[in-house]
Amino acid sequence: MPVPKKNQLVGLDIGSHSIKAVEIDDSKKGMSLKSFGAIGLPKDSIVEGAVKEMEVVAAAIKNLFRNLSIRNKNVATSISGFSVIVKKISIAQREESELESGIHDEAEQYIPFDISDVNLDYEVLTDQDNEGEGEEESEEEEEKPSDTSGAMDVMLVAAKKDIVEDYVSLIRLAGLNPVVMDVDAFALQNAFELSIEDMAGCYAIINIGAEELGINAVKDGISIFTRDSSYGGAQITEEIMSKFNLSYEEAEKMKLGGIKVDREKAALEGIFTSMVSGWVQEIKRALDFLSSTYPDEKIERIYISGGAYRIPGFKKYLEIETNILVEELNPFANLQINEKAFDPRYLSYMAAQAGVAVGLALRSVGDK
Repeated sequence: MPVPKKNQLVGLDIGSHSIKAVEIDDSKKGMSLKSFGAIGLPKDSIVEGAVKEMEVVAAAIKNLFRNLSIRNKNVATSISGFSVIVKKISIAQREESELESGIHDEAEQYIPFDISDVNLDYEVLTDQDNEGEGEEESEEEEEKPSDTSGAMDVMLVAAKKDIVEDYVSLIRLAGLNPVVMDVDAFALQNAFELSIEDMAGCYAIINIGAEELGINAVKDGISIFTRDSSYGGAQITEEIMSKFNLSYEEAEKMKLGGIKVDREKAALEGIFTSMVSGWVQEIKRALDFLSSTYPDEKIERIYISGGAYRIPGFKKYLEIETNILVEELNPFANLQINEKAFDPRYLSYMAAQAGVAVGLALRSVGDK
């Protein structure tokens, strides 16, 4: 389970639909929730992970920190999507100094970007984690696991420099200090580890946001496969706008049940059914690919997160189609909550959207 330190960071999840911030206090009595809140963003402020309206988003971050009275200016944030590549690779055993100097050469064959255009990071995994050698983005790129004798597993993370620089600039524009840049999938995995007592086994953590569906398969606490796809709640909003000739704001309200529907009910349910079917088929493709690549691994349970997973019928349909038990991930589950400071009903409703921010709030100054 992640253990926060005193030099804690504020977890800042900058999504395309809203921004979430979390502070966690760490004391001898355990971990407690200090601050949590969210603020919405205007449509198209952030599109596919790219910040289109820098001033607008920075103002939203400032307002969120002001509303929550957060004084800590050191933040951890994260990126995801097609600007980030995550792969677990197997390479010949070598000393740390040799790996440090040669990792760029090793990475070039796995990264589909010019290596000079990315920020590259890596982590050496322990020998006992030598379960597989490919964390692939598509079936076409997959390399079957090979003999790993005399090999070491390394987790590679490559993020496009221009995207990272945009987020750093954004955070500084908001008057904050960017300390850690993480990946959504790993931040959510941290939150998962905080909320689950026993991490043994093989699980899939699925996050469905406004514009992105992220899948992370984890075995005994180690990620073995990740994939991000362009599916999410914004698809439903766009379809409602088109079908009923509504504004973005009106379509959002209808999607969330804030507008009473009578004659439109059947058409609205049709939109939900169509979109949910697409999401589930994408998840099934990823899980089928995982099982064919790692035939010895069996997903025992699916944990779902993200603001869009509450779309009617999704959880039940996912269970039926995959024949795997699906549970909601509650990142607040093992945090001490002061009910005088936080409305339990609000936290229960927002738990779906808080996972990445909670995971980021577990990071500390000095983390790699």
